[in-house]
Amino acid sequence: MENIEKMIIAKSINLLCDECGKTAKNHGWRETERNIFEVMALIHSELGEATEALRCNKQSDHIPKFLGIEEELADVLIRIFDVCGERGYRLADALMEKMKFNKTRPYRHGGKIA
Repeated sequence: MENIEKMIIAKSINLLCDECGKTAKNHGWRETERNIFEVMALIHSELGEATEALRCNKQSDHIPKFLGIEEELADVLIRIFDVCGERGYRLADALMEKMKFNKTRPYRHGGKIA
């Protein structure tokens, strides 16, 4: 990945963190410091909702032109972007470093199924 691409990706992710955080704050979700473990549980619950939407082949309840799985995975990202912005986690940098690291791993490393 070229440096300009990395900069564009990082800027985009950072903007998403800011935007999701502003929306959460404007809707009352940042009035007090949130328990990080509760936030992580909420991210996990969104994955559960995504699994159920996929299992039932549901359409989205709130954005009808999308599948339920698409809406719920978007909710996962929104919650992740929000907490990273709130806590100052360097998601963009960590993501790119992890992607770079993953390219060095052996084929199907760890003997995992999926």
